[in-house]
Amino acid sequence: MASSLSKNHREEDAEKDKLLTSVTDHNASGLNDRTHGSHPSLDVIGSSSWKQVDEEEEEALCRKLKYFFMSPCDKYHAKGRKPYKLVLQLLKIVIVTVQLVLFGLSNQMVVMFKDENTDSFRHLFLKDYKDDSDGLAIHTQSGVYEHISYSIEQYLGLTKNSVSRYAYVLGSGVNGSALSLCQRYYKKGSIDPVNDTFNIDPRIITDCIGVNPPTDPSVPIPEDYKNFTLKFHKLINVTIKFKLKAINIQSIINNEIPDCYTFSVTILFDNRAHSGKVKISLRNKAIIRECRATSVSGHKENYWRVAFDVLVAIVCGLSLALCGRSILRGIALQHEFVRFFRESLGRRVCWADRLEFINGWYLLLIISDILTIVASFIKIGIETKNLASYDVCGILMGTSTLLVWVGVIRYLTFFQKYNILIVTLRAAFPNVIRFCCCAAAIYMGYVFCGWIVLGPYHAKFRSLSTVSECLFSLINGDDMFATFSEVERSGTLVWLFSQLYLYTFISLFIYMVLSLFIALITGAYDTITQQAQESPQVSDLHQFIAQCTDTPTSGKFHSPENTSCSPFCCFN
Repeated sequence: MASSLSKNHREEDAEKDKLLTSVTDHNASGLNDRTHGSHPSLDVIGSSSWKQVDEEEEEALCRKLKYFFMSPCDKYHAKGRKPYKLVLQLLKIVIVTVQLVLFGLSNQMVVMFKDENTDSFRHLFLKDYKDDSDGLAIHTQSGVYEHISYSIEQYLGLTKNSVSRYAYVLGSGVNGSALSLCQRYYKKGSIDPVNDTFNIDPRIITDCIGVNPPTDPSVPIPEDYKNFTLKFHKLINVTIKFKLKAINIQSIINNEIPDCYTFSVTILFDNRAHSGKVKISLRNKAIIRECRATSVSGHKENYWRVAFDVLVAIVCGLSLALCGRSILRGIALQHEFVRFFRESLGRRVCWADRLEFINGWYLLLIISDILTIVASFIKIGIETKNLASYDVCGILMGTSTLLVWVGVIRYLTFFQKYNILIVTLRAAFPNVIRFCCCAAAIYMGYVFCGWIVLGPYHAKFRSLSTVSECLFSLINGDDMFATFSEVERSGTLVWLFSQLYLYTFISLFIYMVLSLFIALITGAYDTITQQAQESPQVSDLHQFIAQCTDTPTSGKFHSPENTSCSPFCCFN
């Protein structure tokens, strides 16, 4: 088979053959036939067997490369081996998605139970709390004492007041108590606004007392905590900490064993600003543990969820092995191709052609398989009540499912009409990255400028993260009027600057930066469309593969001499 890439090499060989022997007219015609795919029959004294061997090696390598870059269906027609790897990937998509849905339903109940209990604690322990309030605050000393007393009284009478079933956790506070009431204040704090003087020792002192609930409901509630005196002139904050136990029985609906929860509740009275406004907040942290003794009437042990997770891990492990084997085969074939070009043609293979042998989709599937296997084992631990890492499992499972579904695009790339998305992204990616780097410099400048100037006067500019979120929303045309209207008009200079700041940012990023970004994608798409109508530029690798004119159904891709078979031989 003639090779356009080795034309010069073979012309030199032909000149050598002319010097050694004569070529008959019949052989000359055979030489012409070789250009059409038939092998020549040269009457060369001493024989050019080395040349024939070189051609056979080239032909075998060319056919091997063509088979390597075939689609699963073409490989089936070429060697008759069923596309088990394709079927395995489709099966993995289904079972991984089902696993995600099952875990999502269970995780929703966990998060909902925690959020609803947090909301209940705010209504139970915070005086005058309302759902639609932005924040609870008090401004008088008597108000601080009233709210502290109210929170502790509600805690001590929780078993009578709450509609849910809670249990106290004894020994979690100071001195083995159930509740800790603490105040943090400066060691020395003397402030005299009249004379504009102050004397402060910034070292912090913490005073705490413990409160225990009555063991007998008929016993009066203790009131020792009311003697706790606050040092308002140097007070930083007051905290009330306690723990409560509860059981989430709604999981029985999904035929799951209920979990036992321990809630660590902290009520904070924040006075660090000494601005005359004490902010009140409640934080709740939940710890999930396996209940000691469980008994559900009519409930049988259900191991099908654990068995399903094991099945998912096995399928992903098999997919990991097959994708890893394909990567190794590609690297081995790359070395063979590079060696042939170097030894037979004296040429080097460019890195673009080398990377063609490393399938990025397989790398994506390998990462997805690893994440799914780890998430499956964590989920098994959650199902058996040995672990409670719902957030970690959710992140791993969500990321792996995302990658699995993105991997579906690989099979669509075998069809030219569906391949336009990947080709366009690949062509536009370098320019998009360079453009984003330039735009990010301008964007970060606006972020820091907005934070330092508008931070004290606008709620959306109080921190760098909120500034970035606000500006990104403005780029997408969201919440524009609210951003303009919420600027405090405490000073004319700041208000004028805010208007100039917002108008220039919106005009620059929406009308220029965003439009140029879209133009880059559109330009790449137009270039790809134009190249599809013209003769495409073919790399050395694909030009070499194009020499093999054998179709998948020609039967020439079978290799009966290789009778040995590996455990994964059927999964080509």
